[in-house]
Amino acid sequence: MPKIIRIHQPGGPDVLALDDVALAAPGPGQALVRHTAIGLNFIDTYHRSGLYPLPSLPHGIGMEAAGVVEAVGPAVTEVKPGDRVAYAGGPPGSYAEARLIAADRLVHVPPSVSDELAAAMMLKGMTVEYLTQRCRPLRRGETVLFHAAAGGVGLIACQWLAHLGVTVIGTVGSREKAELARAHGCAHAIVYTEEDFVARVRELTGGAGVPVVFDSVGRSTFMGSLDCLSPRGMLVGFGNASGKPDPFDLQLLATKGSLYLTRPVLMGYTAKREELLASANALFDVVERGVVKVKLTRRWPLSEAQAAHRALEARETVGSSVLVP
Repeated sequence: MPKIIRIHQPGGPDVLALDDVALAAPGPGQALVRHTAIGLNFIDTYHRSGLYPLPSLPHGIGMEAAGVVEAVGPAVTEVKPGDRVAYAGGPPGSYAEARLIAADRLVHVPPSVSDELAAAMMLKGMTVEYLTQRCRPLRRGETVLFHAAAGGVGLIACQWLAHLGVTVIGTVGSREKAELARAHGCAHAIVYTEEDFVARVRELTGGAGVPVVFDSVGRSTFMGSLDCLSPRGMLVGFGNASGKPDPFDLQLLATKGSLYLTRPVLMGYTAKREELLASANALFDVVERGVVKVKLTRRWPLSEAQAAHRALEARETVGSSVLVP
């Protein structure tokens, strides 16, 4: 009987309970995956707190993991027992020693990529891929603002975009994080606790602003992000680390320069299996070629998920972290 982290009610890290849960045999289209590494992401705290409500309780949390297929159900053709696989997105529930999951959500992990590395990068790396190459395709020579540039998503984005010839202005919470972001390709790192990031973006762009802002912070940066945009620029909001933005008057988009606003999610860009495979393969390609180096900085045993969440919410982590069953 595998151990699974579940919440029985929304709340702080202390609601994360380590339960013994029996799993049925895989049904049609399903695979049973024994996890070897589990990705830790800020979205996990949204599910735990109730910001993103789960369909029922008790319920598992966690959006990505890597492991080995132990069994498959009827009509499964995508994977077979013994395959090394990883996944990101789909129903929460990766904080577990093993789980049942739709087989068409699994991707094969290349031999050169370790299980821990796969678990640390799938959600974050595919997020960067869809944000910058499909949600708002970037062109060589453009300059963008990327909030939380020293986080797991941010460090991947800085490297990938620098390789593509895109100049990244990033915001970070400390001088140490600024150094880390610059070491990973961020051209200009703004310590938001010491500088007005809007004024600094305007200064760096000669007053023009940037054509796109990628904002995973939410409430505390939302209005400032709009003020960083050039006319007809786009704000891509993809997270709420500081809470959901407050309601605002849509007319602001007009008065601030015919701006665009979008709130995408990874699952909307990987719903079809061919989209999922293309995104994962693009990520594996840049990692295998050394274009993107994933910084795995912290590991916790699965049983210490509460401590991992406390560190995540206290902004004590940089790069990527994993839970180990």
